[in-house]
Amino acid sequence: MSRAVVIALLVLVAAVSTASTVLIVNSNVPNQPPLTEQQRTARQKFFGSGKELPPIKDGQEMRPRW
Repeated sequence: MSRAVVIALLVLVAAVSTASTVLIVNSNVPNQPPLTEQQRTARQKFFGSGKELPPIKDGQEMRPRW
């Protein structure tokens, strides 16, 4: 086989494997059930809530002590 045919086959195999991976990963996403209340509270406790942080008070900025 010539070099062009081998390169074309490699590109074709890469494209097919990429497409199949995307289809497999995307097919599993809708099947996930929503989080239970217990899981939601554990997630908020671990990662923190989605609220904004309170503003920094005067004199509490992160400055080096030197």
